[in-house]
Amino acid sequence: MTPIDDHPLRYRLANELHARPFPAFGAPATACFLAIKKEKGAAGRNKDEDLHYLIKLLDRYGAPHPQPGATHYSGTIGRHQVKWEQHTEFVTFMVFSQDVSSRAFDPADFEVFPEDWLAETTGVRISSILIRVVMRPDEDTLAKNLKDWFVAESLATSEVLDGSAVIAGDFRIDPAGHLRFAVFPSEGTGEQRIGRIVQRLCEIETYKSMSMLGFSRAGNMASHMGALEAELTSVMGDMSGDVPAENTLDALLTISSEIEALVARASYRFGATRAYEAIVDQRINVLREARYGRRQTFREFMMRRYDPAMRTVGSTEKRLAALSDRAIRAGDLLRTKVDVARSAQNQSLLASMDRRADLALRLQETVEGLSVVAIGYYAVSLAAYLFYPLSGPMGISKGTLTAALVIPVLLLVWAMIRRIKARMH
Repeated sequence: MTPIDDHPLRYRLANELHARPFPAFGAPATACFLAIKKEKGAAGRNKDEDLHYLIKLLDRYGAPHPQPGATHYSGTIGRHQVKWEQHTEFVTFMVFSQDVSSRAFDPADFEVFPEDWLAETTGVRISSILIRVVMRPDEDTLAKNLKDWFVAESLATSEVLDGSAVIAGDFRIDPAGHLRFAVFPSEGTGEQRIGRIVQRLCEIETYKSMSMLGFSRAGNMASHMGALEAELTSVMGDMSGDVPAENTLDALLTISSEIEALVARASYRFGATRAYEAIVDQRINVLREARYGRRQTFREFMMRRYDPAMRTVGSTEKRLAALSDRAIRAGDLLRTKVDVARSAQNQSLLASMDRRADLALRLQETVEGLSVVAIGYYAVSLAAYLFYPLSGPMGISKGTLTAALVIPVLLLVWAMIRRIKARMH
């Protein structure tokens, strides 16, 4: 084969599809999951700090370090397996072991994350989960476990992946600060499938929590948006009245700047919320849920509790966009009003200029007439001096000669001025 150069990113992009394998473990097992997010500016954070924080945990157990610039890591810490992933806004740690505590969802299981190490984080906890994986018992025992471990009112239970397991969770934070999920694999379910189920549960909860940040933002914006809508309506009412355009413009600029500030602060969060919501829906879909008994499924729980929150975010985003459009239209209307007023002022100014030009023309014609008289007077005087010697031979007086010269001299002067004026034009 003829040698050919590879694209510099060819191998990197191909390997990216295989970069984050699912964990694989059988039952019984315990999984502890932690998601940490920087409180502000999470997307633009220094991601080297995430890697450094992971290394601090690995050093506690003498575990090998990840490669520089890594965005995921799997390894062993003591008797546990750890899986770390770096995401756009957060990082996740999953630690699992092949045993379960005698007490279901014992907070001591989470002590795999040392307290002093947790205190060193530069972020905040967005989610922490305890997952208990035990083989699927008989129906009565499973029903008793669900009753003892979860809050019945919000419990969601499903049979997933064509009967491979039963999953359960109530999406409530227990007194220790963790959410609880239980996985009951059926006989013969492989370790990789169990690992995928656990991973999906962690992703559903994490992305649900991240998308709910958009719901919180929408709630905080509601009152401010309502006030801006009222102010904008008032300004648009002033535009149809006698309020000076300058005052209306100042008010409109203030409102528009506040709206744009809201858009700038919310656009990223609302966009991320849409993306996270899509991931939650996709992760639930791939579980291929079937109803277990008469209990609500995870999809039904989300439809009742989660989907309304996401619709609120969507409606707030649309409301904000409509408010921005209203401000733009108000600006266009105000610009039109100013243009019309300016056009009327220009017409009035042009009419005034026409009147002034007419007056100037009349004044010029008057001056021209006076100029003919003045020039004619001097011309007649000069002509009279020129023709006085002829008065004797002609037998007429000097006064009669001067009078006779007036009309032809004035006509000559007038013709000369008209000719000069015609050349100038």
